[in-house]
Amino acid sequence: MDSTTLEVDGSVMEGGGQILRVSAALSCITGTAIKISKIRAGRTTPGLRPQHLCGLQLLRDICAGSLDGAAIGSTEITLNPGKITSGDHLADPQTAGSVGLLLQASLPCALFTDASTQLCLKGGTNAEMAPQIDYTVKVFKPTLEKFGVHFDCDVKMRGYYPKGGGEVVVTVNPIKQLSPVTMTERGTITKIYGRAFVAGVLPYKLAKDMSTAAVRTIRREIKDLYISIPSLQEKDQACGNGNGIIIIAESSTGCVFAGSSLGKKGVYADKVGIEAAEMLLRNLRHNGCVDEFLQDQLIIFMALASGTSRIRCGPVTLHTQTAIHVAEQLTQVPHHVAEQLTQAKFTISQSDDDQTNNPTFIIECQGAGLSNPHL
Repeated sequence: MDSTTLEVDGSVMEGGGQILRVSAALSCITGTAIKISKIRAGRTTPGLRPQHLCGLQLLRDICAGSLDGAAIGSTEITLNPGKITSGDHLADPQTAGSVGLLLQASLPCALFTDASTQLCLKGGTNAEMAPQIDYTVKVFKPTLEKFGVHFDCDVKMRGYYPKGGGEVVVTVNPIKQLSPVTMTERGTITKIYGRAFVAGVLPYKLAKDMSTAAVRTIRREIKDLYISIPSLQEKDQACGNGNGIIIIAESSTGCVFAGSSLGKKGVYADKVGIEAAEMLLRNLRHNGCVDEFLQDQLIIFMALASGTSRIRCGPVTLHTQTAIHVAEQLTQVPHHVAEQLTQAKFTISQSDDDQTNNPTFIIECQGAGLSNPHL
């Protein structure tokens, strides 16, 4: 192994696919070769699954690099990045693997190209244990705009477990440098809305039951806002059978939160609606500015930004702690590898001025300040 290759332990902390996504993305952006071992050691089925392999191959293509050891079930890979290039890229795991997670890995890289990049991502648009595509569009995207990031997300076809078959085309504009963000004042909740959907052969009544149960649950705690969760029957733009719900809340300062749930065999539709509503309420009870699922997704952008970012959140998740660990490790590379880079430094502190029974925390990061060498 080359002396400049950085070794990453894939079993630490969260021990799952997130370590792969964050470390491989930062490898491409910084030009640092990495060797990841003990991949997904914390999972019941260790090693690469089709969606992880597909994500690594997508990053390899974006950075014109080489990828060794990558196969289904592999627990060790080496990525040697080349030069990040714009263009059109396709990723298709041929399963219901999450489109949202493919975007998590590839979006940061596409920001550091010389021109617009188009990503055609296939798989599951609404999958378990991953952000629904609606979350990506309604929560993740507007928050990233605060960093100066702009991308378009065109949902061509929705895909559900187990078939997949979804397709999303994402167009990413390059950026010279990411701006730091300050998100410490939530303000008041001003709007709650969402969508409850069924697709394929599932009856429309399921969507109505999910919506009704969700509204009823939210009303117990939030009585003074109109809540709009229309029921939708997806026909031509969906592959396979599925049902689910996502509920969005917006604040007066531009913070966005969500709760979501997907239907499962044998689970009543009202239970699905209640689960999504309770998830949203849990993330509104504290006075944070991001929900528990957005926290970790923002870490890589905080790490690369120029200046100090501060974000108030609820309890810091293990996914977030893992992303911080990887971001600090991957920005601490030899200067001859990434000449512009200084190590990103994170601190986490409990907020002093929070008087609620649900404590909040401030995640602060002095970003590495990476500039796009192509712009």
